[in-house]
Amino acid sequence: MSHPDLFIVSTLRALVEVALLSLLGQGVVGLLAGARRTSNPIYRLFQIVTRPAIRLTRRLTPTLIVDRHLPFVACFLMFWLWILLAYVKRVLCQSHGLAAC
Repeated sequence: MSHPDLFIVSTLRALVEVALLSLLGQGVVGLLAGARRTSNPIYRLFQIVTRPAIRLTRRLTPTLIVDRHLPFVACFLMFWLWILLAYVKRVLCQSHGLAAC
């Protein structure tokens, strides 16, 4: 038996998890590289991966939030979205009568 809603929630949760871990990785590499982070290829790769999360955060937050702080806000939002999707997944598993989900 197929449960497309459970598949969609699991996929969204995985995408949010990738964005969250990439934001954390970008922060660590940014701290280690210092002022030369923009020339660091790993940092640039993290920038590419996290660009959708940063853009979504920019659209959701007021312009009062400075662009420099967007990665912190995005990390915060992605964490709580990840928690929310975990809860939704658990509720869906229980509603479909699935024990191991």
